[in-house]
Amino acid sequence: MKSHPVIALIGNPNAGKSSLFNQLTGLRQKTGNFPGVTVDKRSGTFTLPGQHGQKPVDITVVDLPGVYSIYPKSLDEQIVTDILANPHHPDYPDVAVVVVDASNLRRNLLLFTQIADLNLPVVLALNMLDVAKQQHLDVNAVKLAMKLGVPVVRINARTGEGVSNLKQAVLAQLNQPSYVQALFFDPAEAVPDLIEDTKANYQLNNNYLALQYVMQHDGFSFLNRRQREGLDGLIDRYRFSEPDFQAQETIQRYQRIAEVVTEAVTDRRPLNQPTWSQRIDKVLLHPVWGYLLFLFILLLIFQAIFAWAEPFMNAIDEGVAWLNGTLKEQLPDSPLTSLLTDGVLAGIGGILVFIPQIAFLFMLVSVLEESGYMSRVMVLMDRIMRKFGLNGRSVVPLISGVACAVPAIMATRTIGTRRERLITILVTPLMSCSARLPIYTILIALVVPDQPVLGLLNLQGLALLGLYLLGFVAALVAAFILKSILKTNERSLFVMELPTFKLPRWNHVGLTVWESVRAFVWEAGRVILAISIVLWVLASYGPGDAMERAEARVRQENTTAPKAALENEVAAQRLEYSYAGHFGHFIEPAIKPLGYDWKIGIALLSSFAAREVFVGTMSTIYSIGDAGEDSQTIRDRLRSERNPDTGGPMYTPALAFSLLVFYVFAMMCMSTLATVYRETKSWKWPVVQLAYMSALAYLAAFLVYQIMT
Repeated sequence: MKSHPVIALIGNPNAGKSSLFNQLTGLRQKTGNFPGVTVDKRSGTFTLPGQHGQKPVDITVVDLPGVYSIYPKSLDEQIVTDILANPHHPDYPDVAVVVVDASNLRRNLLLFTQIADLNLPVVLALNMLDVAKQQHLDVNAVKLAMKLGVPVVRINARTGEGVSNLKQAVLAQLNQPSYVQALFFDPAEAVPDLIEDTKANYQLNNNYLALQYVMQHDGFSFLNRRQREGLDGLIDRYRFSEPDFQAQETIQRYQRIAEVVTEAVTDRRPLNQPTWSQRIDKVLLHPVWGYLLFLFILLLIFQAIFAWAEPFMNAIDEGVAWLNGTLKEQLPDSPLTSLLTDGVLAGIGGILVFIPQIAFLFMLVSVLEESGYMSRVMVLMDRIMRKFGLNGRSVVPLISGVACAVPAIMATRTIGTRRERLITILVTPLMSCSARLPIYTILIALVVPDQPVLGLLNLQGLALLGLYLLGFVAALVAAFILKSILKTNERSLFVMELPTFKLPRWNHVGLTVWESVRAFVWEAGRVILAISIVLWVLASYGPGDAMERAEARVRQENTTAPKAALENEVAAQRLEYSYAGHFGHFIEPAIKPLGYDWKIGIALLSSFAAREVFVGTMSTIYSIGDAGEDSQTIRDRLRSERNPDTGGPMYTPALAFSLLVFYVFAMMCMSTLATVYRETKSWKWPVVQLAYMSALAYLAAFLVYQIMT
């Protein structure tokens, strides 16, 4: 056995593969990309006790993307075949654990037979037996193991039942690998000369692997141009028809699978009686009630984000303000103290305060995914997507975009056609991501009253829902326009299996929330820290002695003013004559029609690094000049800010909604642009995306401000 063996988890979508991965690895997991490609990779480790006095063995687990067969239809699926057909790949498994849904064994076994025919040591993990039992299906694991010729282990990936037995089966396969004795489908029986020539030319010893070389010669990343040309020559010489042969293979495999299922599965289902899940789906997928219910669930989520998170946000907000004031009181008055309090602490505090809302958002979305409802949403929305040049698979990135546009854009790899994938990439950033949430909530709280509606909801929750719906509608309109511009003859189909409804696994929900919040804070925190320091320098220093002269003038003109008011006026004047103030004044004419002043201009530019930096920037700008117990939270500072032209509040409803609409449409995330470049392999599309979204944001914000004013 190798010192660091690798096992791969393989299975159909919704078979429980990811749940098993979490059971095996717990917190000992990491994310990244598969070598050489930008496809998401989840890997982790678990430890097996050594046998016969040997040392414990650390096993690396690779969670491969879900596939229905090894014939790929997307970038995600291609990586599975690339790994299983290439023994030199770093993730090539020593043992393949195929996770199958016992309630739909016939379809799941198709993938198993293909992997077994590649001559890999296989362990079959029989999952969802409880669901099969609810459907009156009895699966005999012993008979199944005898018919298939591989170890079969009964597991419950949700609860962890049977996982210890699975580990022992994996260890046994690592110590003494066993293989399927006869191919479930032998291509040499149909095209013997082609298979033999392929094996000889490419040093292969497995008939089915030779067939994969022929069938997928254009897809394998590890084949060079000369090798692909050689396979093209073989295909032409033997007049081989790939689609016809694949259809023939699938038919013969299902014939073999039917024999196995008949022997191992006892079906006691009543004839023509729908399951409780099917009865619920009649409502959830209804062309009227389904959409209304989905809209109501979204409204409850946004209402909960405000109501549940408010106490935690207030505690963090007040704690940061107290710590800031205490440090200013205890530490000597120096540039270093100002950097620590007005730069670092103010910027980071402006993000930490929104952790409760981010956590609740991810928790509620995770509950929808765990329960099985999110799959229904994808099927439901497919009816709308097709009218706009997309299909149901485009809904996955669009919904994921509510969390973050970067993984959402990467999720477009499951979309089969190039045009639909490109359109989805270009419109996904219009979905309001979690980085916009701090901006939305702070501006809504400023100008929208916390007024109950119908005794259950309030205006703030409705306003937040409206912003998310505005982004979704804009994404659909943009997709419709792009559909007319990007012409193609490609066609695609949307097929998705609906999982049964399940109670959420709260340990998995908690793990999802923890990973999401940690990634959000870590990624945003590094950017905010750097930008906060830069902003503090730009706001604390200026050209020549302009800041000092401005301060002297204010003190001379306000000799009788209260100390707190005087210090705030001094801080405002110093900021205006700083490098940041000069830069803000330089761009102010361009943003004045939107209602923005030079301070907002500084925050807009800084948020191009990441949208969530806007709040941290405003925290840094408005912390300049505060001292001791007079320190105010960012919300209070924005509420008390005055418009120098009118003398009234700066953040009026017109200005706040102009900013809100601007951030709904604006492409202000360098990470997203970099991801678009990586996915499209061209700077053309990130530039197009930046240009059309910026123009849309400016025009929409201008119209909102002018109309509301």
